[in-house]
Amino acid sequence: MTTFLLIRHGLTDAVGTLMTGHEPGVHLNATGRDQAATLPERLNNVPLAAIYASPLERTRQTAQPVADARGLQMQIEPRFIEVDFGGWTNRRFADLAGDPHWQLYNAYRGVSRPPQGEGLIDVQARTVEALLELHERHPHEVVAIVSHADTLRAILLYFLGMPVDFVQRLELSPARISVLQLGDGAPHIIQVNGENVPPIPGLG
Repeated sequence: MTTFLLIRHGLTDAVGTLMTGHEPGVHLNATGRDQAATLPERLNNVPLAAIYASPLERTRQTAQPVADARGLQMQIEPRFIEVDFGGWTNRRFADLAGDPHWQLYNAYRGVSRPPQGEGLIDVQARTVEALLELHERHPHEVVAIVSHADTLRAILLYFLGMPVDFVQRLELSPARISVLQLGDGAPHIIQVNGENVPPIPGLG
């Protein structure tokens, strides 16, 4: 049984206002840095074996305090990167609200995509593939993955057996922790959007 701690990056000034996507140079703000600094203590009840992050600065800045506290090497996994929002990159949500393409995208994520961007179903395919590889690499271990809201929602929806059209039904706040266990049987979602790690079956 592999236990995955799925952690959204800490707060940035763009969260909730701007679609930064793959844009480099988006860093945690003061609140986000404080959130990242508390992560080692919030994870101290689990025997963490490895930590992986998306390549973007905001995820690496969130993961680094945990890696330092545990003496681990943060590993970059490109497949955990944010959705590629294509032509919507750096657009404000408020400016997109009246766009029919944007409205379609939010109603039917399974069959739509941003202009010149990436469909959420494709995000789900790459992230679940990466997660299953890590399950084989880390049997019976606890692994942290620091990524992005829709990227992590796509993973959770897959293992919940729910369509990606339901993506907005899952709240994943900055620096919050969801817990997924993969073993020989059915996957188990232990927690979604928690502040701390709850008692986890099989970890004592």
